[in-house]
Amino acid sequence: MERLSGLDASFLYLETPAQLMHVCSVMVLDQSTMPGGYSFAEFRATLDARVRKVPQFTRKIRRVPLDLGHPVWVSDDHFAVDHHLHRMALPQPAGYAELMEICGHLAGQPMNRARPLWEMYVIEGYKDAAGVEKLVVFTKMHHATVDGASGANLISYLCSLEPDAPPLATDEIPMDGSSPSSLELFGRGVFSTLTRPLSIPRMLGPSVGLITETISRARKGIAMAPPLTAPRTSFNGTITGDRTIAVADMDLEDIKAVRRATGATVNDIVLSIAGGALRDYLIDRDELPEGSLLASVPVSVRGESKRDGGANKVSALFAYLGTDVEDPLERLRQITEANAKAKEHHKAIPADTLQDWAEFAAPRTFGLAVRAYADLRLAEKHPVVHNLVISNVPGPPIPLYFMGARIDGMYPLGPVFHGAGVNITVLSNNGVVHVGIIASEASVRNPETMVGHFPAELARLKAEVEVLNAEASAADESAADESAADDARTEDSSSEVP
Repeated sequence: MERLSGLDASFLYLETPAQLMHVCSVMVLDQSTMPGGYSFAEFRATLDARVRKVPQFTRKIRRVPLDLGHPVWVSDDHFAVDHHLHRMALPQPAGYAELMEICGHLAGQPMNRARPLWEMYVIEGYKDAAGVEKLVVFTKMHHATVDGASGANLISYLCSLEPDAPPLATDEIPMDGSSPSSLELFGRGVFSTLTRPLSIPRMLGPSVGLITETISRARKGIAMAPPLTAPRTSFNGTITGDRTIAVADMDLEDIKAVRRATGATVNDIVLSIAGGALRDYLIDRDELPEGSLLASVPVSVRGESKRDGGANKVSALFAYLGTDVEDPLERLRQITEANAKAKEHHKAIPADTLQDWAEFAAPRTFGLAVRAYADLRLAEKHPVVHNLVISNVPGPPIPLYFMGARIDGMYPLGPVFHGAGVNITVLSNNGVVHVGIIASEASVRNPETMVGHFPAELARLKAEVEVLNAEASAADESAADESAADDARTEDSSSEVP
């Protein structure tokens, strides 16, 4: 048995019929690499053998009576892979549009909380733009189980470096299989409730220090972008349970070329591309606000956290996306400068601050507050906290194989929230940058028009960089020619007979 951390439990209670807190992914696989060819029976058998070695796939939640404390993880004594692995085929002819439609439908379905919180769908019959048939795997894992970093670790138990090689991680993770009685859980919940106020002094010190530090940085102009300053857009209202999905690819080498020319980080460039893409999308809809859109950017604190338990070790920083700036190079310059300040500001925030406050929140009270927030449609009435969530996830620089099939596309998709109905995740994989967009249908009915601006914006940024490089080369050549001319004049002068 293992108690859910406060942050992990918070993701459970954040969930409403419209606000689903699972993390999804679309994997496009080349089934021709599978030893012996694709067979669903073999796929199922291999997956079953691998997930049984990892507790995150075979444990389920058990709630404390009266929700007096955070739930606990217990082993599912009746685990069966068939409860989680499903098979379907797209109607023919099937292409990108049909695939995105079915993935959006699956993303909008809640998971059965009486079982381990993950699902996987093998989708057959998809043909890519070149007409080549590919296998697609759509996955869902609840955010209480994984964050970005822990999700990548779980993938290592399912992926390999060669089609017929063992998975990257082969060790079996032990788990305490004990299951407490309801009376024991109730007693723990009562104790937790009575002792919760004792944690207030421990949290107030760092929190007050954080407020003081933030005010000081704001006065000096070196603070990160503040929340509650985002302009209102069509993304920022009460969401529904329907989901729309779109994906696109960009060339990682193009991003590296921009990085070499400008000195910006890959994350800076990704945010700049997102800003330009969203700017064009909103201009097309005649919705571009005067002020810049504000994004919440999840940040892993796994290496900084002092807590041992918990699947989620994340914080967040806020970043303006420069949607009010037309020139892509100027947008990138502003974002690079602002992100440097935001990172320094974020370092001043204790890594476990979010976790500490999540531990303090009473589960039942927290859940009721979230539902009241949705029912009263408060997201439409108060200032906008942030417009959307953007994540940049570094992936493997080499090919990976999932159950023997080469991964040609890996598109992570995070949750969306009341007040921020769009989530954009960018992941690099074997020289390709995959962009995944998931949204509430009430916020973005056709995300394909949005995601299409990403490769176009990168091409525009690269073209501007090439012009910049050409001007710099011309200036260098001109300087070299001038220097050579000066040397020649000096030699002529020194050779004159007095």
